[in-house]
Amino acid sequence: MPKVASNSKHSFSGPYRIGLTGNIATGKSTVGQMLMALDAEFIDADKVTHKVIEPGGAAYDIVVAMFGTQILTPDGYIDRKKLGTIVFKDPASLTLLEDLIHPRVIAVIDDKVARSHAPVVVVEAIKLLESGLADTYDAIWVTTCSRTTQLKRLMNARHLNKSDAIQRIEAQPAPDAKLAQADVIIDTDGTVTATKAQVLRAWNKIMAGQEL
Repeated sequence: MPKVASNSKHSFSGPYRIGLTGNIATGKSTVGQMLMALDAEFIDADKVTHKVIEPGGAAYDIVVAMFGTQILTPDGYIDRKKLGTIVFKDPASLTLLEDLIHPRVIAVIDDKVARSHAPVVVVEAIKLLESGLADTYDAIWVTTCSRTTQLKRLMNARHLNKSDAIQRIEAQPAPDAKLAQADVIIDTDGTVTATKAQVLRAWNKIMAGQEL
């Protein structure tokens, strides 16, 4: 298992923490999988979000109270597709949902990071910067690609029609703010091999204790 070099800017006990973000369908999960293959521990904030809105989860009751029982499946689970249809059409509803969920998700993730024994922990979150989740992380990695690539990925991988795909892209802030805060930018428009080469270059700098 790799160890972060002693001359790294990482200066506190615990794992080196990478915040991985980028707008929808820009390749975050692909980059996360590559980092896992390099022995980083990977935490998917989206999966944590799913857990906190399950029955008994920290945000379940308050989300149902705010958006109504019409978002529930017959067995009492929150139907994320129905909820998404509501919030992606109404920016105020999306902001409300995020305000309800983000603090609870952050608490779970912070606990996971604190308990980790891995040398590097990667936290993937689309709202990593906006939520304040990564304020104390060692490095911010941002994935990027063209809008055309985003559309293709959403339509092919998530089976959205073009109108719904565009709606999801436009519901998010322009990527410029994320890119401006990045320590590492990974362009995923090319081949998987090209993406992996970028990941390896940044990873090797971390292992060598170099500034990103």
